[in-house]
Amino acid sequence: MITVEEAENIIRDHKLPVADESLPLDRCYGKVLREDLFADRDFPPYNRVTMDGIAIDYKSFSEGKSTMEIQGVAAAGSPQLALANRDACLEVMTGSILPTGTDTVIRYEDLEIRDNKATIREENIVQGQNIHYQGEDRVKGDLIVKKGTTLSAAEIGICATIGKSWLKVSQLPKVMVISTGDELVDIDEVPRPHEIRRSNIYRLKSTLGNLGIQADTAHLQDDKEEIQKKLSQFVKSYDVIMLSGGVSKGKFDFLPAALESVGVQKLFHKIKQRPGKPFWFGVHADGCVVFALPGNPVSSFMCMQRYFIPWLNHSLGKKTGQTPHAVLARPVEFKPDLVYFVQVKINFSHEGKLLAFPVEGHGSGDLANLVEADGFLELPRGKNDFKSGEAYPLITFR
Repeated sequence: MITVEEAENIIRDHKLPVADESLPLDRCYGKVLREDLFADRDFPPYNRVTMDGIAIDYKSFSEGKSTMEIQGVAAAGSPQLALANRDACLEVMTGSILPTGTDTVIRYEDLEIRDNKATIREENIVQGQNIHYQGEDRVKGDLIVKKGTTLSAAEIGICATIGKSWLKVSQLPKVMVISTGDELVDIDEVPRPHEIRRSNIYRLKSTLGNLGIQADTAHLQDDKEEIQKKLSQFVKSYDVIMLSGGVSKGKFDFLPAALESVGVQKLFHKIKQRPGKPFWFGVHADGCVVFALPGNPVSSFMCMQRYFIPWLNHSLGKKTGQTPHAVLARPVEFKPDLVYFVQVKINFSHEGKLLAFPVEGHGSGDLANLVEADGFLELPRGKNDFKSGEAYPLITFR
């Protein structure tokens, strides 16, 4: 058995050589950017009016001029106007270009307009107010979005602003999710007393779908020859194979031997953790990466969150921040010398602390308990008593 840290490092060292692909902007939400994006012009590209009102020459107002003739209207989207008479003014709309000859905008709320004249009713006028100056946010050529950024609505808006209708992004891997075991039947079947429905495969596939990966699925019975035959095909057709079950020490746990027989090199089998100890990981000579997860639903789900998702982000070149930590809200006792991934419900204290409340279940087979939890708190080896108020790494799945 290896440690959690050793398993993490081994997996990280075997990232996929992910290719780039170009996609239209409306298909890029959630993708990982593979190019730097730069401003193609100043932000904003002109001195932009930020309030509906009038634009004036502040010097005229400072010299006592408070009633001014309106000489025109500058609308958003119209060419720039010019103020011919410094003792007059121009009406301006939000988003319009500040007219030449003006340097201050006064909002309608501070005016009285009558007979095509505007009278300023506010004394505290500041020169340059209500103007968003050209290049104040960014100047042409500035780096705006860095390579490795996961594209959210904010970045999509920036891309549209700088005229990027297509983007270079990380291509997602082709994934096969496989369930194993004679005891499993499909979800639309009524299981006999000795059978259960296949749930892991749907849980894993939905997690992949949330990551943008439309995985294929298959089911293998507990037949050594069938398992070897199918695996020999899958390792040549997919970038990633994710299996659920069949990796322990039982008489019908054929997967470890079958994987090695089709050329998958075992890099580790079993981690000093609970749940998820029987996790098996290997790599095929052709590059296919194999995550053989335990069959117990909580175990497979946790291992996917703790190991697969960080590995995928690393392979895609995604920038990631610090691992969040949460404060244990109730004490936990755990005596085995293993890392303990305890299911927790998340809440916030009035002081702004992220609190993790342990959700008691009935072991790694208690899949129903997952609906009560928001994530796993990673409690380290080397101690038995974890006190309330102590902070530990948090893995969230909501």
